Amino acid sequence: MRFKYSLEIITVIAIGVFCAVFIYTSSSLPGAGFSGTDTTGSELVANLSGQPVEHFKPLIPQWQPPGAEIESSLFALQAAIGGILVGGVLGYWLGQKKKT
Repeated sequence: MRFKYSLEIITVIAIGVFCAVFIYTSSSLPGAGFSGTDTTGSELVANLSGQPVEHFKPLIPQWQPPGAEIESSLFALQAAIGGILVGGVLGYWLGQKKKT
């Protein structure tokens, strides 16, 4: 007999393992701070090309929001849209599963 919530339990276990590994490595390894991908990527490109970061210009000009409140609001809107899409897909799958 198949367990009813096996996919959900596997997902929760995978997220828990990921969080535990992240917390362990960030606390036990010296200098293992999280600096973000933008900083790390820019530094790597600068090291590989031999040119400082200031010489690189984006192909598409980047829009700068006028304030920190607007930037955080746009980030929250992006997260909400992503959550709605993920919830919609999972709800659709659940509905299809109940039909069969």
